[in-house]
Amino acid sequence: MSLTIWIALLVLTLILTFVTATWFRPLDPRREQRIWIRRAFRLPLTIVLVLVLGACGRATSEKTVRKLAGSPEAVKARQEAESAGRSTIGAWEAETPLTLGLIVLEDICIGGRDKEWFFQTGDDKYKIRCMLSISAYFGADPRTVADTIDGVLSAGDQTDSPIAFNHDFLYARTVVDYYRGKNGAPVGGNAVEPTQLSKAGTITLNWDQVRGENRRELIDEPRSCAPHDPPIKRCLKEPGSTTVKDLRNKYGMVFKITIPIKNYYTIRK
Repeated sequence: MSLTIWIALLVLTLILTFVTATWFRPLDPRREQRIWIRRAFRLPLTIVLVLVLGACGRATSEKTVRKLAGSPEAVKARQEAESAGRSTIGAWEAETPLTLGLIVLEDICIGGRDKEWFFQTGDDKYKIRCMLSISAYFGADPRTVADTIDGVLSAGDQTDSPIAFNHDFLYARTVVDYYRGKNGAPVGGNAVEPTQLSKAGTITLNWDQVRGENRRELIDEPRSCAPHDPPIKRCLKEPGSTTVKDLRNKYGMVFKITIPIKNYYTIRK
């Protein structure tokens, strides 16, 4: 049921309550007059209050979302978020043994919902929220996967490095040893080949499994882009014709870094 119908029902209920209360309760004339005067003032104020609260809880229109998403403030925040993501990817390309082959950027602005009376998700608390996610796909030689991951850790050892992983990360060192044949899989001797390093809230590094011919876990192709409709929807794939399969055929294996979704612009109701 829409918010407008809820408001209409609430106003109707108030009116019926008002009429019923005065229709069926015989009072002396003076007291009845005072009650009528108080109710005559309260009812319009109540209706106005309900309508105001209803207006505050309405979903943001597509026209308003588009206008807010194209505002100077939103554009500036969008540029800063994208620049930071691309800078991180550039550092991985320049400072690690990985070879950049594909970047996928998704940017979307969505409007807030109607007031959520029952199942609350928080989506009724804002007028607009804009989010950006960036993934980058790199090629590497599967014969030197240990050296590649170790090279990533060495890059992260540098002072103020934007690379999130370094040799202080015990699990990462264990992964390198695993690929050098010094121990079993990092999580128990019978565990499967590792596929990722993750630092919560920072970045995730995934890669193709390279051991075994069958049932290897491989990096998936990027999902299909949403229709490109700036400023509320942007989806960039650079280069547009490159696939993950192309990178795997060229280099032998694929690494992927995923930068967490960044809420770069929000206006609350």
